[in-house]
Amino acid sequence: MSVHSDAWIRKMAQQHGMIDPFCDSQVRSSQSGRIISYGLSSYGYDLRVSDEFKIFTNVFNSCVDPKNFDPTSFVDIKTDVAIIPPNSFALARSVEYFRIPRDIITICIGKSTYARCGIIVNVTPFEPEWHGHVTLEISNTTPLPAKIYANEGLAQVLFLQGAEPCEISYAERGGKYQGQTGITIPRM
Repeated sequence: MSVHSDAWIRKMAQQHGMIDPFCDSQVRSSQSGRIISYGLSSYGYDLRVSDEFKIFTNVFNSCVDPKNFDPTSFVDIKTDVAIIPPNSFALARSVEYFRIPRDIITICIGKSTYARCGIIVNVTPFEPEWHGHVTLEISNTTPLPAKIYANEGLAQVLFLQGAEPCEISYAERGGKYQGQTGITIPRM
Protein backbone atom coordinates (compact mmCIF):
# COMPACT_ATOMS: atom_id res chain seq x y z
CA MET A 1 0.00 0.00 0.00
CA SER A 2 1.09 3.54 -0.64
CA VAL A 3 -0.24 6.88 0.61
CA HIS A 4 -1.12 9.41 -2.07
CA SER A 5 0.14 12.99 -2.29
CA ASP A 6 -1.68 16.23 -2.89
CA ALA A 7 -1.06 16.02 -6.67
CA TRP A 8 -2.82 12.63 -6.94
CA ILE A 9 -5.72 13.76 -4.71
CA ARG A 10 -6.14 16.95 -6.78
CA LYS A 11 -6.18 14.96 -10.04
CA MET A 12 -8.72 12.42 -8.73
CA ALA A 13 -10.97 15.15 -7.32
CA GLN A 14 -10.87 17.33 -10.43
CA GLN A 15 -11.02 14.63 -13.13
CA HIS A 16 -13.08 11.95 -11.38
CA GLY A 17 -15.21 13.80 -8.81
CA MET A 18 -13.64 11.91 -5.89
CA ILE A 19 -14.35 14.83 -3.50
CA ASP A 20 -17.22 17.27 -4.07
CA PRO A 21 -16.99 20.14 -3.29
CA PHE A 22 -13.22 20.13 -3.49
CA CYS A 23 -10.93 22.81 -2.01
CA ASP A 24 -7.63 22.86 -3.90
CA SER A 25 -5.61 24.20 -0.93
CA GLN A 26 -5.74 24.56 2.84
CA VAL A 27 -8.34 27.14 3.86
CA ARG A 28 -7.45 28.77 7.19
CA SER A 29 -9.65 31.86 7.32
CA SER A 30 -13.03 33.14 6.20
CA GLN A 31 -14.81 36.49 6.20
CA SER A 32 -15.46 36.02 9.92
CA GLY A 33 -11.78 35.37 10.77
CA ARG A 34 -9.59 32.35 11.51
CA ILE A 35 -11.15 28.91 11.20
CA ILE A 36 -10.15 25.31 11.77
CA SER A 37 -8.50 24.49 8.43
CA TYR A 38 -9.94 22.29 5.70
CA GLY A 39 -9.09 21.32 2.13
CA LEU A 40 -6.13 19.72 0.40
CA SER A 41 -3.04 19.02 2.51
CA SER A 42 0.30 17.39 1.67
CA TYR A 43 -0.86 13.76 1.89
CA GLY A 44 -4.56 14.00 2.63
CA TYR A 45 -7.72 16.01 2.60
CA ASP A 46 -9.21 17.78 5.62
CA LEU A 47 -12.97 17.35 5.42
CA ARG A 48 -15.53 19.75 6.91
CA VAL A 49 -18.38 18.95 9.26
CA SER A 50 -21.79 20.18 8.06
CA ASP A 51 -24.28 22.12 10.19
CA GLU A 52 -26.41 19.00 10.86
CA PHE A 53 -25.88 17.16 14.15
CA LYS A 54 -27.48 14.32 16.10
CA ILE A 55 -26.52 14.77 19.75
CA PHE A 56 -27.02 11.90 22.18
CA THR A 57 -29.55 12.38 24.95
CA ASN A 58 -30.86 10.08 27.64
CA VAL A 59 -34.25 11.72 28.05
CA PHE A 60 -36.02 8.40 27.40
CA ASN A 61 -33.55 6.26 29.42
CA SER A 62 -32.58 4.30 26.30
CA CYS A 63 -29.87 1.73 25.84
CA VAL A 64 -27.54 2.01 22.84
CA ASP A 65 -28.04 -1.15 20.78
CA PRO A 66 -26.44 -1.36 17.30
CA LYS A 67 -28.87 -4.15 16.33
CA ASN A 68 -31.96 -2.23 17.40
CA PHE A 69 -30.98 1.42 17.49
CA ASP A 70 -33.54 3.80 18.99
CA PRO A 71 -33.51 7.07 16.98
CA THR A 72 -35.03 8.90 19.98
CA SER A 73 -31.57 8.58 21.59
CA PHE A 74 -30.63 11.71 19.62
CA VAL A 75 -31.70 15.31 19.44
CA ASP A 76 -31.44 16.64 15.87
CA ILE A 77 -30.11 20.16 15.51
CA LYS A 78 -28.99 22.38 12.65
CA THR A 79 -26.53 25.01 13.87
CA ASP A 80 -23.27 26.83 13.12
CA VAL A 81 -21.83 25.77 16.51
CA ALA A 82 -22.91 22.50 18.13
CA ILE A 83 -22.39 21.99 21.84
CA ILE A 84 -21.63 18.39 22.80
CA PRO A 85 -22.35 17.77 26.49
CA PRO A 86 -19.58 16.50 28.80
CA ASN A 87 -18.65 12.84 28.32
CA SER A 88 -21.13 12.61 25.48
CA PHE A 89 -21.27 11.91 21.78
CA ALA A 90 -22.74 13.26 18.54
CA LEU A 91 -23.11 12.20 14.95
CA ALA A 92 -22.67 14.62 12.07
CA ARG A 93 -21.92 14.43 8.37
CA SER A 94 -19.27 15.78 6.06
CA VAL A 95 -19.89 18.72 3.77
CA GLU A 96 -18.01 16.81 1.07
CA TYR A 97 -19.39 13.88 -0.91
CA PHE A 98 -16.75 11.20 -1.56
CA ARG A 99 -16.46 8.69 -4.45
CA ILE A 100 -13.73 6.18 -3.67
CA PRO A 101 -11.92 4.40 -6.56
CA ARG A 102 -11.82 0.61 -6.66
CA ASP A 103 -8.13 0.34 -5.70
CA ILE A 104 -8.30 2.84 -2.81
CA ILE A 105 -9.24 2.59 0.87
CA THR A 106 -9.09 5.52 3.27
CA ILE A 107 -8.23 6.10 6.88
CA CYS A 108 -9.85 9.09 8.53
CA ILE A 109 -8.35 10.63 11.65
CA GLY A 110 -9.29 13.62 13.81
CA LYS A 111 -7.57 16.98 13.48
CA SER A 112 -5.08 17.90 16.19
CA THR A 113 -6.89 21.14 17.10
CA TYR A 114 -9.88 19.13 18.32
CA ALA A 115 -7.79 16.24 19.71
CA ARG A 116 -5.93 18.67 21.97
CA CYS A 117 -9.31 19.68 23.40
CA GLY A 118 -10.33 16.10 24.22
CA ILE A 119 -12.54 15.72 21.14
CA ILE A 120 -12.16 12.34 19.44
CA VAL A 121 -13.35 11.83 15.86
CA ASN A 122 -14.01 8.23 14.91
CA VAL A 123 -14.75 7.42 11.30
CA THR A 124 -14.60 3.98 9.75
CA PRO A 125 -12.63 3.50 6.50
CA PHE A 126 -14.18 4.53 3.18
CA GLU A 127 -14.02 1.24 1.30
CA PRO A 128 -13.28 0.70 -2.42
CA GLU A 129 -16.15 2.01 -4.60
CA TRP A 130 -18.05 3.43 -1.62
CA HIS A 131 -19.65 6.82 -2.21
CA GLY A 132 -21.62 9.22 -0.04
CA HIS A 133 -21.43 11.87 2.64
CA VAL A 134 -19.37 10.63 5.57
CA THR A 135 -21.17 10.06 8.87
CA LEU A 136 -18.83 11.45 11.52
CA GLU A 137 -18.73 10.20 15.10
CA ILE A 138 -17.62 12.92 17.55
CA SER A 139 -16.88 12.11 21.22
CA ASN A 140 -16.40 14.71 23.94
CA THR A 141 -14.14 12.96 26.44
CA THR A 142 -13.93 15.95 28.77
CA PRO A 143 -16.01 16.88 31.85
CA LEU A 144 -16.89 20.18 30.09
CA PRO A 145 -19.23 21.05 27.19
CA ALA A 146 -17.38 21.19 23.85
CA LYS A 147 -18.00 23.33 20.75
CA ILE A 148 -17.88 21.89 17.23
CA TYR A 149 -17.79 24.47 14.43
CA ALA A 150 -19.88 23.70 11.35
CA ASN A 151 -18.37 24.20 7.89
CA GLU A 152 -14.85 23.99 9.30
CA GLY A 153 -12.29 21.18 9.34
CA LEU A 154 -12.91 18.19 11.62
CA ALA A 155 -10.89 15.24 10.29
CA GLN A 156 -8.23 14.33 7.73
CA VAL A 157 -8.71 11.61 5.12
CA LEU A 158 -5.64 9.63 3.98
CA PHE A 159 -5.92 7.72 0.68
CA LEU A 160 -4.17 4.34 0.52
CA GLN A 161 -3.76 2.50 -2.78
CA GLY A 162 -3.54 -1.29 -2.95
CA ALA A 163 -1.04 -3.06 -5.17
CA GLU A 164 -4.03 -4.25 -7.23
CA PRO A 165 -7.79 -3.56 -7.20
CA CYS A 166 -9.86 -5.59 -4.73
CA GLU A 167 -11.80 -8.62 -5.96
CA ILE A 168 -15.15 -7.46 -4.55
CA SER A 169 -15.82 -3.79 -3.85
CA TYR A 170 -18.18 -2.23 -1.32
CA ALA A 171 -20.58 -1.40 -4.15
CA GLU A 172 -20.59 -5.00 -5.41
CA ARG A 173 -21.27 -6.31 -1.90
CA GLY A 174 -24.32 -4.03 -1.74
CA GLY A 175 -22.91 -2.16 1.28
CA LYS A 176 -25.67 -0.86 3.55
CA TYR A 177 -24.19 2.65 3.79
CA GLN A 178 -23.70 3.10 0.03
CA GLY A 179 -24.86 6.48 -1.25
CA GLN A 180 -25.77 7.94 2.17
CA THR A 181 -26.54 11.64 1.96
CA GLY A 182 -27.47 12.57 5.52
CA ILE A 183 -26.38 11.53 8.97
CA THR A 184 -26.91 7.77 8.90
CA ILE A 185 -27.63 5.89 12.12
CA PRO A 186 -26.67 2.19 12.54
CA ARG A 187 -28.35 -0.18 10.06
CA MET A 188 -28.69 -3.93 10.18
